[in-house]
Amino acid sequence: PDDLDIHTVAPGLKKEGTDWFAIFNPKVKRQLDVSLVHTLMHESVVCCVRFSADGKYLATGCNRTAQIYDTKTGQKTCVLVDEAAGKSGDLYIRSVCFSPDGKFLATGAEDKQIRIWDIGKKRIRNVFDGHQQEIYSLDFSTDGRLIVSGSGDKTARIWDMVDGTSKVLTINDHDSLNNDAGVTSVAISPNGQYVAAGSLDTVVRIWDVATGVLVERLRGHRDSVYSVAFTPDGKGLVSGSLDKTLKYWDVSALGGGGGPSAALVKRAKDGKRDEKGSPCTMNFNGHKDYVLSVAVSHDGQWVVSGSKDRGVQFWDAKNAVVQCRLQGHKNSVISVGLSPAGGILATGSGDREARICKSERVGVQLCLTFIFIVGNYGPV
Repeated sequence: PDDLDIHTVAPGLKKEGTDWFAIFNPKVKRQLDVSLVHTLMHESVVCCVRFSADGKYLATGCNRTAQIYDTKTGQKTCVLVDEAAGKSGDLYIRSVCFSPDGKFLATGAEDKQIRIWDIGKKRIRNVFDGHQQEIYSLDFSTDGRLIVSGSGDKTARIWDMVDGTSKVLTINDHDSLNNDAGVTSVAISPNGQYVAAGSLDTVVRIWDVATGVLVERLRGHRDSVYSVAFTPDGKGLVSGSLDKTLKYWDVSALGGGGGPSAALVKRAKDGKRDEKGSPCTMNFNGHKDYVLSVAVSHDGQWVVSGSKDRGVQFWDAKNAVVQCRLQGHKNSVISVGLSPAGGILATGSGDREARICKSERVGVQLCLTFIFIVGNYGPV
């Protein structure tokens, strides 16, 4: 709520450190307690953060380099640099993603290339070329066979890790609200059947992976969509937008275990998409500026968002009520990530620090750790 203020909130509803604080919503039962553990430094903007599937490692993308950290100790364990890339100018890595087995790290950068790194050897295994503009987002399928990418060139692509082939998912809507439908964020559904993409033109689109057919266009945001994330059960999709809100979309009708119906696919191919689509069932209101990143906890209980208002908010995924607001960053929170193993949050921001905070779930004594990865703020 807007009236949550560190100076006026009751002592039992806040937690303060020397340069950070957390405020808990007085209108709901408090469930979290937070404390700072580590502070790390970065040399440049951290555009993206992503956990390994086991939660033991965190990857970050910066200018020209990707780093991997041990999430328990906060120690940097690996730095990946493509020495073949030109030395002049900036080359921000906009997205990083571990393969499910943790052996590879995919990075997407401003030079339009997707690099697949063998982490153990610190060498590039594959380079995927095809996008015409910079790569903003990457996501592996749960079986590790496919990787999807989103680019400013108004396409998403599905790449096959085995044979290197790709399938182009193109945005060619005639009724787009503006001419720039660059793809800012992509996510593969847990069952591997769908790709969701957020776009600069305010629309969230969903394609069928097997056919490449666009099966949904989700409309409702009033400004560019910068982040999308499926819920663990695949029945929901959360989006974050420059309109300062998050939305929860009920996409359960798409699943059913067998993918879209033949009739739906035919209608989509014929351009006769169901205008009712998957409904928006919840709006998350409370950020005071752009929502730049969203994530959903492994148990589906929490939605977490990072914003240009420098804050991180925990929301109850069942009712869109804020549970906790974390403040302390000195610039925008560009990226948030939650560990698939549970209990860990990472954020990327603009003040050249990395913060690791540990928390307990009140009343249950369940350990929860928050990691804040921040860097000198650059172009989003």
